Amino acid sequence: MPKGYWVSVYRSIADPEKLAAYNELARAAVEAQGGRVLVRGGRVVAHDAGIAERTVLIEFDSFEQAVAARESAAYQEALAALSDGVERDFRIVEGID
Repeated sequence: MPKGYWVSVYRSIADPEKLAAYNELARAAVEAQGGRVLVRGGRVVAHDAGIAERTVLIEFDSFEQAVAARESAAYQEALAALSDGVERDFRIVEGID
């Protein structure tokens, strides 16, 4: 079964305190749904129209599990804490295998 991934690229961080609050809540929500953080911040080399800002990659055992984690009540609470604290590109993608 193909794995599912959350891919987030932050365009800008307007409120680091909101991001910190989100990080605490999101970490618990992701782990409760079986997600594993593969990339969080770190060095980035961007090409073409890429953005060299904070990048996050989270792996789930399936695409369906990744979607369910995003829809979970715990993650919705994390999103409420984040509010307008960042601008980011967030997507859920299905792996090849």
